[in-house]
Amino acid sequence: MIIKKAEFVKSSTQVKDCPSGNLPEYAFIGRSNVGKSSLINMLCKRAKLAKTSSTPGKTQLINHFMVNNTWYLVDLPGYGYAKMPESERQKMTKMIRSYILDTENLVCLFLLIDSRLSMQKADREFLQFLGSNGVPFVLVFTKTDKLTKSQLSRNIEEYKISMHETWESMPAVFLTSALKKKGRDEILEFINSTLGE
Repeated sequence: MIIKKAEFVKSSTQVKDCPSGNLPEYAFIGRSNVGKSSLINMLCKRAKLAKTSSTPGKTQLINHFMVNNTWYLVDLPGYGYAKMPESERQKMTKMIRSYILDTENLVCLFLLIDSRLSMQKADREFLQFLGSNGVPFVLVFTKTDKLTKSQLSRNIEEYKISMHETWESMPAVFLTSALKKKGRDEILEFINSTLGE
C-alpha cells in the first residue's frame, strides 16, 4: 500500500461523536509511552501527524486520521500509567472500551507492546478484555532497535509463552521500529489485505 494522503479529521470524547459513515477503521492502542504516536507518524510518513510526547498519557481523546480517502487510522489513548485523577482514568477506560466494543467499522485493533519489557499487568488485563469480547487484534512490538536480535527473540518468545497460558493460538505479530522505519511495509500490507473484508 502506498499512502498518498493522511490527514487529521477529528478528536472525540465519545463514540457517538466519532466520524460517521462506513469506512473501515484500524485502531492503535498500547500502554502509555509505548511509542504509538511515533509509529503512526512512521506509517503515514508524516513527522507530526500524531502528537508525540515524552510524557505518558499525552493522547486523551479518540483521534481519527483519514488515509487515502478510503480508511481511518484511529489513535486511541494509552492505558496503564498516566498522571491523572482516578476518576479521569476510569472515564478514559470507559471511553476506550466503548469505542472498541461499539464501533461497527473497526476491522482490527493494533495492540502495541514495548519489546524491551516482559508482559506487564496492564497488558495482560487488556488482552483478557479483548479475548473475552472476541475483538480482532494483532500484536505490534515497538522499539525493537533498542535490543539485540537475541534479546528481541528471547523477549518475544517469553511473551508468547505467557499468552499461551490462556490463548489457544497467537494473533499476527509485527516487529517495528519507528526510528529504523521497520515493520511499515508489513503493517500496511496487512491493512491493504483486509480492507475489502
